[in-house]
Amino acid sequence: MEKILISSCFLGNKVRYDGGDNLLVNSTLKRWKEENRLVVICPELAGGLSTPRAPAEIQVIGEKIRVKTITAQDVTGAFQAGENQALLLCQKHSIRYALLKESSPSCGSSNIYNGEFSQQKIAGQGVTTAVLRANGIKVFSEKNLQVLVNELIRS
Repeated sequence: MEKILISSCFLGNKVRYDGGDNLLVNSTLKRWKEENRLVVICPELAGGLSTPRAPAEIQVIGEKIRVKTITAQDVTGAFQAGENQALLLCQKHSIRYALLKESSPSCGSSNIYNGEFSQQKIAGQGVTTAVLRANGIKVFSEKNLQVLVNELIRS
C-alpha cells in the first residue's frame, strides 16, 4: 500500500508554533492510520525548533528566500533541516504523496502568509513543499484532500 507523508498537526499532535494542533477528523485518514500508511512529520520540529515557538513567515530578500520570526530571528537553517528530513522520509518509504498543512511556511501548498506578519495570504508554497515537489512528490493540503484520495484510487 502507498505510504503518505502527513503533517503531524493533522493527527492532533500539539506541534503548531502556538502549541496547538490542526486535528483533521476524516474517515479516510482514520483508515490510513489503521492501515499504517501514514508517515508523520512536523518539518519545523524535525529541523530543531521547539513548541511553542515564535511565528515565522517566508520573506524574499533580494533573490534569497529567508524564513524569519516575528522578532526578526532568521530560522532559515532550521526550516532547511526540516525540509531535508521530510525528503529523507519520503525517499526511505518510497513516498509519492504528501498531505501537508496549508498556509504554513513549511507545508503550505498553494498559499502562505506574505512575510509581513499582517495575516495576509499570498499565492505560494512552503519550503518543505517546494523541496518535495522538486523531487517529484505530489503535495496536497486539507483543502484538497479529496483530490488526493481520488488520485490514490486511480494509482
